[in-house]
This record gives sequence, structure tokens and C-alpha cells, in this order.
Amino acid sequence: MSKGLQTYHFLLHFTVFLFGFTGILGRLITVPGDLLVWYRTAIAFVSILVILLIRNTSLLLRPQEVVRLLMIGLVVGAHWITFFHAIKISNVSVALACLSVTTLVVSLLEPLFFRTRISVAEVIGGVFIVLGLMLIANVQLNYMAGIITGLTSAILSGLFTIFNKKIAAQYDGFIISWYEMLGAHLGVAGFILFTEPVKFQTVLPAMDWVWLIILGTVCTAFAYWSTVFVLKKLSAYTVVMAINLEPIYGTLMAAFMFNEYNELHPGFYAGSLLIILSVFLYSLYKQRTGRLKNVKE
Repeated sequence: MSKGLQTYHFLLHFTVFLFGFTGILGRLITVPGDLLVWYRTAIAFVSILVILLIRNTSLLLRPQEVVRLLMIGLVVGAHWITFFHAIKISNVSVALACLSVTTLVVSLLEPLFFRTRISVAEVIGGVFIVLGLMLIANVQLNYMAGIITGLTSAILSGLFTIFNKKIAAQYDGFIISWYEMLGAHLGVAGFILFTEPVKFQTVLPAMDWVWLIILGTVCTAFAYWSTVFVLKKLSAYTVVMAINLEPIYGTLMAAFMFNEYNELHPGFYAGSLLIILSVFLYSLYKQRTGRLKNVKE
């Protein structure tokens, strides 16, 4: 693997760590999931706008391009609403574990979007990831509502990852991130107005603002941009494969911060080992076969 690709992989795994921390922040922030996402996306697109203004980058795009990016943003917003709602009605590890389905979604849909053959190795890898994360979650029937919500979030995650892969090379990563955060923000605002507009009158505790600023800037604006950035060189499947390490980071942090040491059951260690082995063996497989998709050395 070239040094250039190593840089992309390092950035990817650092971003995965930040994604793992979003579950912790979702637990700390007291407002409902949809309102949380509304604030998160607002802080994110304002942060990115400041960067674009400093860089003197034009935001002007053709109307059809703007519409496409805003529509992807709607999918992102729906993904985050369902993800944080899953945390609220179950727990961090179950919500994160449900995202494992993203790997299978991408392994099946990415070849359709890019007109390539479905990789049996990728599908098998996705199955092992699902098994590993089921062990981590130690899924119980009383979390069924959270599981269904989490699975919906996973499917949406797979879709917008593939969409972003298709456009990553066409635009500046910050421009993509800004328009999609704006689309997500507007979509969530419409959802709240349609369902429960009184939520906009919610007075946030001081600490919620602290966590929201961290969530919106570091774990959203930066992390989302870096995900789009690595998609310029890495396949969507490679990205979501690495993101499957997120539940391990998130569960360990939850155990430390919330004393949820009951989550560190034997299944957690077995599932973590299975995920790490799957990610490692997949990377080894790609290097051995020389089939790193959509990569330009």
C-alpha cells in the first residue's frame, strides 16, 4: 500500500473513532433525537461555511447539482434521526450494532450503482460483521423497537455513502458537506414542523450546548468532510467496513463514561475479535488480489 493510501486509511480510522464518540454525545444530550439532529446540522453547516469563506471558495453550482446534494442531505438527516432515536429507546451498543447492516447494504448495492459484479468476499465479510456486532449487542427482544429503528438507520447510511462515492470526485469535499448538511437541516426542520413543532420552544441546558458544539463541529463537520474526502480514493465498501469498528469504540467509551460494564460481556470480546479479524482479512484480501476499487495510486 502506497504512503498516499496509508494517509487515507489513517484518516478513515480516526474518523471512525469520532463516529464512535457520537453515540456517547447522543446519550449525554438530553433533547429528543430529531431536535438533536436539527441543532447538530445547523452547527455543522455554519462551521463548514466559515471554512469556505476563509478559503474564499465559491458555493455556486448548477441548480440540478444543488438539488442532488440537498436530496442526499435529506437521506443523511433521516439516518441521523433514526440513529439517535434508536439510542434513546434502546442503548448505545444496540444502536451502533444495528449499523452493521450497512456493510451488507453496500456490498449488494455498490456494484449495481457502479456496474460491477457483486463480490462474494464482500458479502461474506458483511455477514461476519453482522454476526460480530450481534454478539456485541447481546440483542434482547425488549430492544426490538430500537433494533428496527437502528436497521432503518443502517440502510439509509448505506445509501448516502454510495451516493457520496458517486460524486466525491466531482466537487470539493467541503462544498458537498455544506450542501448536504443544509439539506439535512432543512429536512429535519420540516419533519419537526410536521410532527411536533412545539419542540422548537425547548430550552436547552447549558451542558447540552457544550456537547452539541462538539458534536456539530468535530464529530459532524470535520468527520463528515473527512468521510467524503477518503471516498475520493477508497471504495464505499472499504469505508463502511472500517466504520464497523465504531461500535467497539463506542461501547468501550460508554462502559468507561456511564459505568455500563455489563456491556463488556464475553460476547463483546468475541464479537470485537470477529470484527477486527474481518476488517484485517478484508484489507489483506484487497492487497493480495490487487482489487482495491476506485483507487488511483
